[in-house]
Amino acid sequence: MCLCCFFYLLGTWQRSGFGKGDTIAREIAQQEDCDVVKNLNFDSHHSIEIMEQSKVVGKVYKPCDVKYTDYTPCQEQDRERHCPPEEEKLRCLIPAPKGYTAPFPWPKSRDYVYYANVPFKSLTVEKANQNWVEYQGNVFKFPGGGTMFPQGADAYIDELASVIPIADGSVRTALDTGCGVASWGAYMLKRNVLPMSFAPRDNHEAQVQFALERGVPAVIGVLGTMHLPYPSRAFDMAQCSRCLIPWTANEGIYLMEVDRVLRPGGYWVLSGPPINWKTYYKTWKRTKQDLQAEQKRIEDLAESLCWEKKYEKGDVAIWRKMSSDENCSSKKSVNLCNSADTEYKEMEKCKTPYPETGGAAELKKFPERLFAVPSRVSDGLVDGVTAESYLEDNQLWKKRVKGYKRINRLIGTGRYRNVMDMNAGLGGFAAALESPKSWVMNVVPTIEKNTLGVVYERGLIGIYHDWCEGFSTYPRTYDLIHADHLFSLYKNKCNLEDILLEMDRILRPEGTVLIRDEVDVLNEVMSISNGMRWDTRMLDHEDGPLVPEKILVGVKQYWVGSSSNNSTEPDEQ
Repeated sequence: MCLCCFFYLLGTWQRSGFGKGDTIAREIAQQEDCDVVKNLNFDSHHSIEIMEQSKVVGKVYKPCDVKYTDYTPCQEQDRERHCPPEEEKLRCLIPAPKGYTAPFPWPKSRDYVYYANVPFKSLTVEKANQNWVEYQGNVFKFPGGGTMFPQGADAYIDELASVIPIADGSVRTALDTGCGVASWGAYMLKRNVLPMSFAPRDNHEAQVQFALERGVPAVIGVLGTMHLPYPSRAFDMAQCSRCLIPWTANEGIYLMEVDRVLRPGGYWVLSGPPINWKTYYKTWKRTKQDLQAEQKRIEDLAESLCWEKKYEKGDVAIWRKMSSDENCSSKKSVNLCNSADTEYKEMEKCKTPYPETGGAAELKKFPERLFAVPSRVSDGLVDGVTAESYLEDNQLWKKRVKGYKRINRLIGTGRYRNVMDMNAGLGGFAAALESPKSWVMNVVPTIEKNTLGVVYERGLIGIYHDWCEGFSTYPRTYDLIHADHLFSLYKNKCNLEDILLEMDRILRPEGTVLIRDEVDVLNEVMSISNGMRWDTRMLDHEDGPLVPEKILVGVKQYWVGSSSNNSTEPDEQ
């Protein structure tokens, strides 16, 4: 009893601030930030010494053949997504090409890309007179031109801005169909508009790869038989600049799909055939009658979808989707779909109905909409999410991102341009990270609650995806990947090894991963990642070591494919 009393009094004295123990502890705490990761190098310099894994658990993954340098598992030329069966999956590490270099920092990356990273010159020849891309020594230069704007994207956007309120925050999200090298999206970013660009993997090599290398959001995709992997009423505007999509084919089903993803009050831009057909019909090698009939069909389809034509001059035409269907000039509308909830399944020849509540008038301008309660939440359209829980989620992610920045002080500095959140939820991580220096691809797993509409209402972008399959992008296209309880979600759905190998495929050399999950799940993840040329460290939760949730931080080592042969061993630099 005497000893207990003595040590109780001693502890009280030290904690009071008069004890030497407390003084020493306070001095040490001031000298050392215990949250900073000291033994992982987050900088990009390509001279990392490959560290030996002293306690590798599980197998060590070998490099794939160098022919797989640009491997996209679920994309084949001129086809919709088609993923390999289980027995045909590659379970090896995709090599970077010889001479791979970290991309230029934004905004220089918008205009310059290292040739070694995307060594394809075909576009410099095919599009030489359209100002798409130029080859200069060891880099590609992107002058900002395009097929329908050879004088530059800025001048083209200025013309659009004379009709569309791009400057005041009314337009925040934009869809670019058939984007080419995404120069339109690159220059929309300068105006605080966040684009989502897509193009197929076709005979124009590496269009989407060029876009992502430039630091512009893009995915591999086509308008085919399936809905685009975006929610209804997602985008403030959409544009087709000679995108070669047959808008009048199949009873206008592709235009109906644009209508589905376009927000009430949103804008659609068409530049290229058949607009200005009187000038170009000979160049396009089509008859006046054919082109006139095609434009008339587009006009009729737009009217049936409650779109109002706002502008046509030269090569450009602009329509605006009405804020509600009450004032549609045409009642000969196409058949209505059964509901607006038609995301990510086979297309139907029907018009997506307007929401019963909410519309363009209720949507706040950006950046106010980033943290305002979205109408989908206030109207109770997201199961289990209320205005109160949404606001709590915002505060939680602000706290977590602040913790991430203590762990890695390069987060938010521009070191990580292309960021992915693999299990985005309500978009809280991306909102807390929002900055012109980076953008976040918010991925909502198809087996999770459908929250992607909320993400878009906040002025962010994202996509639906099943992580049991490969993502629709090229290798080495993301600088930072965040995964919140993703592995717990998929633990009994598919092989965690395949998800980690896919993360490695799309992560740039010397890129970083942040994986948040329960400690037993992270132990399994760590045992796999230790064989993947990642340097990893597990850290405690922000609230201390007693919380069973932990954070796994990893850095992908720099290595490239072997130039001496096409098989096993990589070159390490």
